[in-house]
Amino acid sequence: MRWASESLVLAVGVVAAVGVFGRNARGEGAGATYGRLAGDLTLVGAAGGVVASGGPRIEGELRVRYLESAGLFAVYEDGSFAGSSADPQRVLAAGLELRPLFLARWLKGHETEQPLLDLTVDSIGLELGATVLQPARASFGTRSGLQVGVGVELPLGGQADGPWIGLHGGVRWSDEALASGRVNGASDREGYLALSIAWHQVVATHIVDFSDRLPP
Repeated sequence: MRWASESLVLAVGVVAAVGVFGRNARGEGAGATYGRLAGDLTLVGAAGGVVASGGPRIEGELRVRYLESAGLFAVYEDGSFAGSSADPQRVLAAGLELRPLFLARWLKGHETEQPLLDLTVDSIGLELGATVLQPARASFGTRSGLQVGVGVELPLGGQADGPWIGLHGGVRWSDEALASGRVNGASDREGYLALSIAWHQVVATHIVDFSDRLPP
């Protein structure tokens, strides 16, 4: 699980850097935040379906983001619950999510004051993670590898808290395919597109600086 440890180290570094940047950002009130800075962490739970080159699967997601800018994600996909003979049959992916647009746009006053547009644009993110797969007719964990993806989310309530629709897509490679360049089916290389319905909840934890408080 080399990719998992590398992704975790990268995630810790990015979240710490965002924390220093975010403390200064809070005091400036550069534009509309739609509740995104009511706390420092956003907790996300989601469920949906995956269309992949190896076959369809259902999925569940857990995400934790700091200041809506950087965080961690975990995704589980299962083809058996969908009655699918997908290959791979099951996928577990976890790693780092980075959303570079929110704080940059907000600090520069580029928010349009239109919640649907601002929240959707700011939700565009990059994903890098490690995967553990179960190829068809094999045991779970037979394959491990790397996932690279992008995502965007649409707020149904025009606020940070509440229901969102998520769209995430990318490509996964097994360690064997990355090392040798040989691809023997979807368990070695697979494109995927996931559509989900999620609930976002912003909470105040002061995880980086316990003395940090929102301005009145």
